[in-house]
Amino acid sequence: PGDQEAGELGLAAVPGRQAAFRQGLEAAVHYARAVGCPRIHVMAGRVPLGTDRAAVAGEMETTFIENLRYTADLLSQEDMIGLLEPINNRITDPRYYLNTPHQAAAILEKVGRPNLKLQLDLFHCQIMDGNLSRNLETYFPLIGHIQIAQVPGRHEPDSPGELNFPYIFELLESLGYTGYVGCEYAPKGDTLEGLGWLRSYWESRGLQHGGTSKAAK
Repeated sequence: PGDQEAGELGLAAVPGRQAAFRQGLEAAVHYARAVGCPRIHVMAGRVPLGTDRAAVAGEMETTFIENLRYTADLLSQEDMIGLLEPINNRITDPRYYLNTPHQAAAILEKVGRPNLKLQLDLFHCQIMDGNLSRNLETYFPLIGHIQIAQVPGRHEPDSPGELNFPYIFELLESLGYTGYVGCEYAPKGDTLEGLGWLRSYWESRGLQHGGTSKAAK
């Protein structure tokens, strides 16, 4: 994430911070290796204060592509995947550089490395573009990780909001998604009580807690 106390939120697309980015990436690889995690979120970072987004977009993209190629080469030695997550700039972070799956997909195509993937957080995607079914179908070959939260409150999937998560989960299954679904939401109350949505979902699918089939028992 860079120096968060200084207002940074990643460095991969920030011009002039390449050395600090590489240092941070090496630290992230060290931690990921230690805990056996094969995926690392490569945070793009914010548009520098006092600059116009449009004016620096080209330089930031060039920096991003350069750093991502370096990342891909390093991670390939570790058998790891680098992930790019678009973060909405309407609510969450007005200055974040990478905002939409379309922007991320275009950058991934320019970088051209198979061990870089899209980290699609449906909360951010809904706020920026909606059209979740088509976006999931279109970008599915690029997706390396999925994250969820209800919109607009960013709480549990069964809290009041815009998204129909049982439908989305079925869509992911039909597309053949076999990865993890990260629950990146803020619980409305107690964390464990808030996981009641997951127990209810398992039961609705004829599964026991932990996602195991009752029939298999």
